[in-house]
Amino acid sequence: MRGARAGRIAVVQPAPAFFDTPTAVDRVVALTADAAGKGADLVVFPEAYVGGYPWGLAFGTAVGGRSPAGRRTWQRYHEAAVGVPGPETARMGEAAAAAGVTLVVGVVERDTTYSGGTLFCTLLYFGPDGTLLGKHRKLKPTAAERLIWGEGDGSTLPVFETPLGRVGGLICWENYMPLARMAMYGQGVDIYLAPTADARPRWQSTLQHIAIEGRCYVVGCNQFVTRAMYPDDLELAHELEAWPDPLCVGGSAVYGPMGDRLAGPLEGDTGMLLADVDPDEIVRAKFDFDVTGHYARPDVFRFEVDRRPRPPVASLDDGSGARHLS
Repeated sequence: MRGARAGRIAVVQPAPAFFDTPTAVDRVVALTADAAGKGADLVVFPEAYVGGYPWGLAFGTAVGGRSPAGRRTWQRYHEAAVGVPGPETARMGEAAAAAGVTLVVGVVERDTTYSGGTLFCTLLYFGPDGTLLGKHRKLKPTAAERLIWGEGDGSTLPVFETPLGRVGGLICWENYMPLARMAMYGQGVDIYLAPTADARPRWQSTLQHIAIEGRCYVVGCNQFVTRAMYPDDLELAHELEAWPDPLCVGGSAVYGPMGDRLAGPLEGDTGMLLADVDPDEIVRAKFDFDVTGHYARPDVFRFEVDRRPRPPVASLDDGSGARHLS
C-alpha cells in the first residue's frame, strides 16, 4: 500500500462468447477502453471469460463413461483456450497499455509447457505498460470443473504492486479455502479480486466477509449468461435443458475494507460497475483488526506456503553432469 493512490475500479460483467475466443478478446479490448474512458485505473473481467465457463455442460460424461460427442465438444473447448503467453495475451496487453490501466482477465489457459492437453482456469494480470505481470492458476477446481481443468500449484499465488496498491486474488470457491485467503493476506493485498461463476445471493456474504476479514477492497466479478448465448451448432445442447434460464444472473459487486457495499450486485443483465478506492480507508480499517498484523498470533499458529513449481516431470542433477528424470 506504500505509495498507493486513490483511484477507480471497473468491474466488467459481460455476456460470454462460447467457443469464440477472437470475439471474447475483441470485447476485452473494447470494454477496457470504455472503462478507461470512465476513469478506471483497474479493470477486472470474470473467471474463465476468454475460453469460456461452460455452464450446464457435462461433455457427455457419466461415471464410467464418455461419449464421442462429448470428446468432440471437449476438443472444441480445448481449441478455444489460449496459450500464455500467446497472441491473445499480446492483444490484451496492448489494450491495457493503450488504456493506461491495470487489466485482470480470467482465461482458460492451455498448457504449452508439458502435455499440451491440460487446461487451467487462470487469472492474468497486465500492467499499465502492457506487460504480462503474471498469472494465478486455480488451485482446486470445484466439482465437475475437475473434469475440464487441472490444478495449479503454489508457484502462481501472486500479489502485484499497482498504482492503486497491492492487487491479487483467488478464483471462485478458492475463496472458501481459509489458508488460501491467508496466503493473500500475508502478502499485504489491498485490492482482493474474487472472479467467480457463482451467482447465488449467498456469494455476496462471502465477498463481504473477505473484505471484513482482510480489511481490503474486494471485487466480485461474474458474467450474465443465457442458454441462447451458446452457438446454434452446439452438439450437446440437450445437456442444457435441465438447467434454469438464465444460466447465470451475474452478481458482480465491490465491497470496502469495512464490509460496506460500494457497487452492485449487478444482476439480470450485462454491464459495468465503477467503484472508487482510497488506500487511507484500508489504514483506518486496520486500526482494530489486522489479520496478519496486530491480530495475528504467530506464537500459536504457523502457516507456510510452498511456492515451488511442481512440474509433472522433473530433471535432477546429481553433480555428475548426467540428468535423471523423476
